Amino acid sequence: MGPLLVIDAGNARLKWAVVNHYGWISSGSIANASVGVLALTHWQNIGQPSRIIGVNVAGNAMQHKIETQMARWRIRAEWLTPQAEAAGVRNGYVDPTRLGADRWAALAAARRRQRRAAADVPPMPCLVINLGTAATVDALTADGVFAGGLILPGFALMRNSLAANTAGLTMATARGGYADFPTSTEDAVFSGAMRAICGAIAEMRALLAARHDIDAAHVRLLVAGGDAASFQSHLTEPLTIVDNLVLEGVLALAAPDYLPK
Repeated sequence: MGPLLVIDAGNARLKWAVVNHYGWISSGSIANASVGVLALTHWQNIGQPSRIIGVNVAGNAMQHKIETQMARWRIRAEWLTPQAEAAGVRNGYVDPTRLGADRWAALAAARRRQRRAAADVPPMPCLVINLGTAATVDALTADGVFAGGLILPGFALMRNSLAANTAGLTMATARGGYADFPTSTEDAVFSGAMRAICGAIAEMRALLAARHDIDAAHVRLLVAGGDAASFQSHLTEPLTIVDNLVLEGVLALAAPDYLPK
């Protein structure tokens, strides 16, 4: 089979990659507002894919825009939706279909990494974290059960919302920096948003550790999303930053033979 085109249509950006049996060939991202020129910009040099597989949390109108950009290939995209169980993950949501497709794919990728890391030792529970427009913190048990998770405003959204909806603050207020003891309003907003997200992660880590009767230091963090690098120094090991966790998950769910052995 030829190369695949895999897609992650998120709230603000569309991420994509071309992959064959030897690994990732190319990848990129584009703001949702620019998806209408995707075929003329990012995809003009992509040959005919054998399959197009993706997840979409940006709505039906965005899906239609993306599919319009695929017209020249005359191939129907396969849009993945959450299931009760797949790729070694059991979905603990009350209604499994209500889980975001991107979160479901990220959990599938995490489960694969969890199994590979456990070749000689028992699997470690992990938190699957995406720091984008929204921040999600999802708990994956050592035996592959999605136990539940959190959705928070993302780092920029939290700061901008506070600045836009609080008297006396401006959008410039959101452009501070981190300090342990902030001494300016700008730094207080920036540091407060960062600590709110880090605190949610730390609490979920402690709860997942308690569920397994282990120390929190034995809960691995898998962190993805545009703000992942900004948070790395504020989170504790074991921690792995993964550039394309959702795209990995798309392959884990629908084309595992294309993932590196």
